Amino acid sequence: MNTLAQALESYAAKTICILDATISSELYVPLNLSIYNEDLNDLDITDYAVCQSYIDGVLESIQGVIAYGGYLEQRNLYSDKEGFTSNITPVRNIHLGIDFWCDAGTKVIVPLDGKIHSFKNNTTIGDYGPTIILEHVLNEITFYTLYGHLAVESLSGLYIGRTFEAGDVLATLGTPDINVNYAPHLHFQIIQDLEGNEGDYPGVCAEEKLSFYKENCPDPNVLLKLGVV
Repeated sequence: MNTLAQALESYAAKTICILDATISSELYVPLNLSIYNEDLNDLDITDYAVCQSYIDGVLESIQGVIAYGGYLEQRNLYSDKEGFTSNITPVRNIHLGIDFWCDAGTKVIVPLDGKIHSFKNNTTIGDYGPTIILEHVLNEITFYTLYGHLAVESLSGLYIGRTFEAGDVLATLGTPDINVNYAPHLHFQIIQDLEGNEGDYPGVCAEEKLSFYKENCPDPNVLLKLGVV
């Protein structure tokens, strides 16, 4: 565990819910969208409606409200998107954050104090759509959190340096037409070095670069502690 991951682990002992504070952590349900989930073999989850239907079924089966997961998950979700499957570059299909799948319009909650680093509407199909990046300092370590697939209204009134406290509402989730062809969800990622990026950072990588990204983007659940007793 690197120094940042150790700081994140020590930040809080209890679960941090990153969406609507009225939704109990008991209603968060683990979701497997990996290539190893045989339930997906006959489904085209690149179709957001098919993906949504599958997620709805998982939630209904155990009366959940938010489905979450996906850190370092190898997925077929991006196989129809040119930016992930180009013949020029290695196939990118390993997810670097946690996704939280729930209704469009759901509030996104800031997990720890921070300030706006940058924001952008990334409109390419398969990208994040409206995106916000916060800058944080914890135990004298500077790092960043990225929030993707937001409603476009979430970018209104923002400016670089605007501060947010833990528990503040940062944004709301966008619809498929706004979050560029995905079922509604939040992509949440922790990043140690943004490598000069603003309002964007890779959320999916190729296996050839996994060792770097695994170190630069630690497991968000080290901070959030979902499912940890």
